[in-house]
Amino acid sequence: MNIENLLQEAIIGAIKILYNAEVDESQITLQKTKKEFKGHYTLVTFPLLKISRKKPEDTAEEIGKYLSEKTTVITEYNVIKGFLNLSIAPSVWVELLENINSNPEYGFTPVSEDSPLFMVEYSSPNTNKPLHLGHVRNNLLGHALSEVLKANGKRVVKTNIVNDRGIHICKSMLAWQKWGNGETPVSSGKKGDHLIGDYYVKFDQHYKKEIAELQEKGFSKEEAEEKSLLMSEARELLRKWEANDTETVNLWKMMNDWVYAGFDETYSQMGVTFDKIYYESQTYIPGKEEVLRGLSEGLFYQKEDGSVWADLTPYGLDHKLLLRADGTSVYMTQDIGTAKMRFDDYPIDKMIYVVGNEQNYHFQVLSILLDMLGFEFGKGLVHFSYGMVELPEGKMKSREGTVVDADDLMAEMIETAHETSQELGKLDDATTEEAEAISRMVGLGALKYFILKVDPKKNMTFNPKESIDFNGNTGPFIQYTHARIQSVIRKAEAHGIEVTENLSNSISLSEKEEGLVQLLSEFDRIVKQAGTEYNVSLIANYIYDLAKEYNQFYHDFTILREENSQLRDFRLLLSRNVALTIKKGMALFGIDVPDRM
Repeated sequence: MNIENLLQEAIIGAIKILYNAEVDESQITLQKTKKEFKGHYTLVTFPLLKISRKKPEDTAEEIGKYLSEKTTVITEYNVIKGFLNLSIAPSVWVELLENINSNPEYGFTPVSEDSPLFMVEYSSPNTNKPLHLGHVRNNLLGHALSEVLKANGKRVVKTNIVNDRGIHICKSMLAWQKWGNGETPVSSGKKGDHLIGDYYVKFDQHYKKEIAELQEKGFSKEEAEEKSLLMSEARELLRKWEANDTETVNLWKMMNDWVYAGFDETYSQMGVTFDKIYYESQTYIPGKEEVLRGLSEGLFYQKEDGSVWADLTPYGLDHKLLLRADGTSVYMTQDIGTAKMRFDDYPIDKMIYVVGNEQNYHFQVLSILLDMLGFEFGKGLVHFSYGMVELPEGKMKSREGTVVDADDLMAEMIETAHETSQELGKLDDATTEEAEAISRMVGLGALKYFILKVDPKKNMTFNPKESIDFNGNTGPFIQYTHARIQSVIRKAEAHGIEVTENLSNSISLSEKEEGLVQLLSEFDRIVKQAGTEYNVSLIANYIYDLAKEYNQFYHDFTILREENSQLRDFRLLLSRNVALTIKKGMALFGIDVPDRM
């Protein structure tokens, strides 16, 4: 039972009797009553005035009077201009709680074989460096969005496109050839992705030094970059790779394997998984084939130097490079090939790219190019565009070696969680193993929640210290609330008090208790809204509001010491369902909630 649907039905019935008119749910506008007014839900009467042919106040008065006299749903009402504030009967709240309790999957829509298939792309790492803070936001958003879509009854394929080829990869390869002395992850004791990242930085350092030396000899910056022997060697390595040179390809495979082993460790720690991984080394060839087809069909054009371009001026854009003069592909070429392969592999109903907002133009162009090439799915692509994430100190620059590494960040979060929990005495009764498990749960939960609570479209600053705060809008606060409720339930069981599922309809509830049930009932609406709007932060902030409201209730009301056993039973069942909703909501983000803390 959804209480808003119940109200809508009652109001539709009232309109039929009062005004002899048929209306549907879309014409009934209900809102939560503002805190300064008495009531639970507010009916906006202005859309109904053509039917009632009366003033807003008179329409609200007539409907309110009918509902309070003719139904058992409404106990009282008040009218503020054209707004009808309705107070719901206590018995309805009790029945609603029993209904929510009877469905452990409340808020979630089951997935069936006929459900629409959504593919969500996220992560998209380069094999020339480890995952960093920007990747953390990307991975967490992609994973959370996938889980929210599943909760909305969608079949989901979580996919990753690994940028395992290109000039940036060749820079790391060349640096290792020149200065690596055969170093491996085993010999260095480093994760493979970190080791290769070091050589990417090393290339940039030597390249900058070379450019500076050429400029000292009187060359301009542009001339120096053109004359760079290092960059020339990197480009030659890329040409060799695309020509399938055995030695170059073997080096590429070895170094990429080191990186993949490192990535797997990071993904595992982060709790992120994929159903299908694509590699640009496999997708760029189909992409080139499509571009050449477009060229032959007159969709694209070729310049004198042999490069292939798309004229997008009819779409209000510029000219877009699709193949370089030397025949090598660009990101757009690869994305065309990747899209084609994916739609060949799966019956995709919706393709969603989780990529930062600096790529807005790229995906606008990709959609147009796919449509130009005759792919029906071109116009339906969704770019889940999100803002950048920084630390309080400022931006990260991977080429300069100042990147905020994902592994280091997660380790720091776990360590900070351990120190904070210890200071607050939350680990006093824990064994060493329990303390480690709690610290990991709290640290990673703090990281995930702090990032996911922010509207994805907004830029954000991630503050590690602020995220591990057991008060306020944080993961640890929500985790602690769950543990607090589990403690209440354990104490009840220890006193022989069972959580009954059959409540009395005659109990009198406080506004706080009614408000908590009302908030609980909104979980299904919030999950649907988050899935429709692709905004997982709605669920994060809903769970925080629920935890905050419960803590205020816990502070103001007794539970186990309540002398009225019927009221005590209600509060216990309410507590259990708050805990379950917190657990379900946080699980969508890959966040565990402890039973003890």
